[in-house]
Amino acid sequence: MPGVLFAIALIDASIIGAAAVSLSTAYAVGDVLSFRHSLHRKVTDAPVFYAVYFGLIVVAAVLVVLPGAPLGLLTNAVQTLAGVLLPSATVFLLLLSNDRAVLGPWANTRRVNVFTAVVIAAMVMLSIILTASVLFPSMQSAHILAILGTGTVLALLAGLWMAFARPGEQAMEPIDRGGRSTWRMPPLAQLPPARLTPLNRVWLIALRAYLVLAVGLVVFRVTQLALHGG
Repeated sequence: MPGVLFAIALIDASIIGAAAVSLSTAYAVGDVLSFRHSLHRKVTDAPVFYAVYFGLIVVAAVLVVLPGAPLGLLTNAVQTLAGVLLPSATVFLLLLSNDRAVLGPWANTRRVNVFTAVVIAAMVMLSIILTASVLFPSMQSAHILAILGTGTVLALLAGLWMAFARPGEQAMEPIDRGGRSTWRMPPLAQLPPARLTPLNRVWLIALRAYLVLAVGLVVFRVTQLALHGG
C-alpha cells in the first residue's frame, strides 16, 4: 500500500512538473520572440504559444515512453545544467534589481548588492564543483576544497577592486526612496535601454564565456556517457 501511494504521488508530481516547466518555457519563448502568449487568450488568438506548449509536452512524453531511453542520465544532465545556469540567472536578476527605470525607489541598496554578490560568488563556486564532478567522477575532496579556496580568494580580490573602483554616474546619484507605495513600473515600450557600465560588460562577457565552456563540457560528457552506456 505505501508503495502504491508513493507511485501515485510520483505520477501526480510528474504531471504537475511537465505542465509547469512546459508552460514557463512557452511563456519565455513568447517573451523572446514577441508573440502573443497567455493562457487568458484563446487558441486562435495565440496559436504559436499553444503550439510550443503542446509540442514540449509531446516531446517529454515521447522521451518517457521511448524504449531504452536513458531517463536517469537525462535527469542528472538536466539537474547539472540547471546548477550551471543558475548563477547566470541570478546575475541578470541582480542587474534587473538595480535598474531604477524598472524598480524606481525599490532598486537595490549597496548593502543588498554586497550580500547578493557574496551569494552569487558562492553559487558560481558550487556550479564549478558540480560541473567538475560530472566531468571527473573520481574527483576527491581535496580538489573541492581547492576550488572553494581559489574561488574565495578571487571573490575577495574582485570585491576589493569593486569597492575602490569609481562607481558609474547612475550609481553615484542617491535613490529617492519616497513614493514606494504608489510606484508602478512603466510599460515595457516606454522603458529606456539598459545602461551597462564597462565593469558590467566585462562581468557579462566573462559569465558568457564560463557558461559556453561549462555547458559545452557537460553536454559532451553526457553525450559520451549515453553513447558508451556509462
